[in-house]
Amino acid sequence: MTLNRPLRWGAAIVAGILMTVAFTVILIPSRELEGIASRLLAREGYTFHAARFGKAFPLGISAKGVTIATDEGPVLRFDRVTARLALLPLLTGKAVVTMDAAVGPGHVSGSYLPRNGGKGTLEARNVRLEDIPFFKTVAGAEVKGLLAVDASVTGSGPRTAGQLRLEVKGADIRGVAIGGTPLPDAAYDTVRGMVRMASGRATLDSFTLQGADLYIRLKGDIPLATPLGASPLNLTLELMPQPAFLDRQKLVFVLLSKYLVTPGHYQLPVRGALAKPLLQ
Repeated sequence: MTLNRPLRWGAAIVAGILMTVAFTVILIPSRELEGIASRLLAREGYTFHAARFGKAFPLGISAKGVTIATDEGPVLRFDRVTARLALLPLLTGKAVVTMDAAVGPGHVSGSYLPRNGGKGTLEARNVRLEDIPFFKTVAGAEVKGLLAVDASVTGSGPRTAGQLRLEVKGADIRGVAIGGTPLPDAAYDTVRGMVRMASGRATLDSFTLQGADLYIRLKGDIPLATPLGASPLNLTLELMPQPAFLDRQKLVFVLLSKYLVTPGHYQLPVRGALAKPLLQ
């Protein structure tokens, strides 16, 4: 009997927590929850629009036809996004938000623990680059390929730390211009990138685009700012074309001639901001 009493008390406390959270979610109108999502993104410099927005069982929200944009235009689109409070961590007094989203045939999932400055993870698989409007908005590019991402981040702003690893298979990138200067159109067998974040700065450990005609390497760092699109760029873009490819896109490389450091090796200093890169 003595043992049963603490168990009953524990069960009552757990039930009380779940009921309190459940009733809170149930009683808040969907429109108010959508407003909260919009205000959170507005703080980071983004706008939020959803064709449909509502609640998800048991403790969550769901939206369809989601567009996240900046003043320049849309940067992300999701066919469907669902965010929920995870039940098991909630029983131990921890709030963990899980996220699941669809982008065309691709899938994105993640989790976020807001305590102690925040900790998040993100995984994306089979996301088509053509379904991400960021590239068109920022660089005017037409891109294709299948993207995979694994990321983990702790903290925010100047205390951000973590890493992001990405890979793109069968990439085709055309129409890219940085600050009005065109870059060569090319196809790449593989794109690989590794970005590390520490002390509020993102450093490109390695970022390469490997194609039969052109090899590209991007290096440097980005001091992270709020909103993220305002982060200043301190990058160098290296282009190493094959002679036949250089000849086929002669006009583009003539425009890039001032960045030629040795025959067949171009170095372009990329400055400006993440949302509006410029060539120095």
